[in-house]
Amino acid sequence: MTSRDLEQIPRLSPTSRLIQKVPEATAIFWIVKVLTTGMGETTSDYLAHHVDPPIAVGIAGAGLVAALLLQLVLRRYVPWIYWLAVVMVSVFGTMAADVLHVVLGVPYAVSTAFFVLVLAAVFATWYASEKTLSIHSIFTRRREVFYWATVMATFALGTAAGDLTATTMRLGYLASAGLFAVLIAIPALAYWKLRVNGILAFWLAYIVTRPLGASVADWMGLPVSRGGLDWGTGTVSLGLTIIIAVFVGYLTIKARRD
Repeated sequence: MTSRDLEQIPRLSPTSRLIQKVPEATAIFWIVKVLTTGMGETTSDYLAHHVDPPIAVGIAGAGLVAALLLQLVLRRYVPWIYWLAVVMVSVFGTMAADVLHVVLGVPYAVSTAFFVLVLAAVFATWYASEKTLSIHSIFTRRREVFYWATVMATFALGTAAGDLTATTMRLGYLASAGLFAVLIAIPALAYWKLRVNGILAFWLAYIVTRPLGASVADWMGLPVSRGGLDWGTGTVSLGLTIIIAVFVGYLTIKARRD
């Protein structure tokens, strides 16, 4: 963050001041983000087929509330708590999007459009209140609440969009992963080569990480009859959890050294 950016952040009273509560958007950040989206997708699918759906949703909802409360009460960024919250958002966000389609019969095209509007409303409210959408300005409780509301909306939107391309548009999971891999490169290249606004590029890429990770995980875990490799959702979820734990362990050690 530049000195000019710091000057644009309003001065806070000692009682309301918070240090930065979210990580920098480094390469490891994007890797772990994609891994959590895949892990959330396969974990949600595994629970839906091995636990009574209402109970599974209740468990995921309780886990999400607990993780977010833990994240919000902290006064600083703690890697394992932050990423636990992201994982729970991923699991519950997947279930929320699936409930609209499977239980309520809402087409993926409709749910995708609905979540676009929800995300736009969150962004509009956040900007109207704080005059910024930057992740480098998460210093107050209110901004952090807006941040997590945005994260939840992006997960629900990404889930619906990924299912839309894979099933409704009949691209399949592997082709969908390729499509979203191309889409996520667009804001990155636009920021790098065309100097597109960094906040816009960040959130566009952030939205696409959800369908990208979920499409790859579905491709690995689902049966061959559904276009997957049939590794099993439980196996894929466990494998991704282990990889995430390794990365988060590294980030925790690095944070302590810094």
